[in-house]
Amino acid sequence: MNKDEWQARVDLAACYHLCALHGWDDLIYTHISAAVPGKACRYLINPFGLRFDEVCASNLVKVDGDGNPVDAAQYDINRPGFALHAAVHGARHDIGCVMHLHNVNGIAVGAQREGLLPLSAHALRFYEQLAYHDYEGLEMSDAEQARLLERLGSRPAMLLRNHGTLACGRTIAEAFVLMEALDKACTIQLKAQSGDGRLHMPPHETCLKTHLQLLGNGSPDGRLEWPALLRKLDKLSPNYRS
Repeated sequence: MNKDEWQARVDLAACYHLCALHGWDDLIYTHISAAVPGKACRYLINPFGLRFDEVCASNLVKVDGDGNPVDAAQYDINRPGFALHAAVHGARHDIGCVMHLHNVNGIAVGAQREGLLPLSAHALRFYEQLAYHDYEGLEMSDAEQARLLERLGSRPAMLLRNHGTLACGRTIAEAFVLMEALDKACTIQLKAQSGDGRLHMPPHETCLKTHLQLLGNGSPDGRLEWPALLRKLDKLSPNYRS
């Protein structure tokens, strides 16, 4: 394979290991996918049956838009689980990485009627830019894919109500940094709600101004954070590179 695909494999495997370190994995379930650079309708995803911390650059499975492996692969993938990824990648050509997790704090906030509140700077990264999708069961039909895509639109993230979280990044680094911010925003909200119930939220003008400041010049999030995260992984879980 060429060096661009190998780098994508290393970065995607790193993303899986970082999720494991954060406690965002769910046994062998949930998935993170990445588009193969320079290859239309080719994606990398985790082998079904491995823990996140067992994923490495060489055992990621390359699939087409229908979830069929395109190279000889030792493992299969969770095909029903790939349906969400296939839908987003197919509709959003600006997206290089799709993360779908069952992180506990995201599920808890997604189960609340009002969803994510503007209680923290982390939440303001998604101010008026967070989508919601109601839970419809384990397997995603073509009709549900269409509904999810309509609700997601051009937004960077979604709370799958009673189910989990979704983050979409132009790069793998951006997807991870967005997921980290979303999970932290949900954690802060749950902690704030455990108090006396009297929550303080900034005014709309402050929320909007802060959101635009966090977007900066519009370049992908994670450019500075990713090398620092890889340095951490190289100390704690270096086998992601193999």
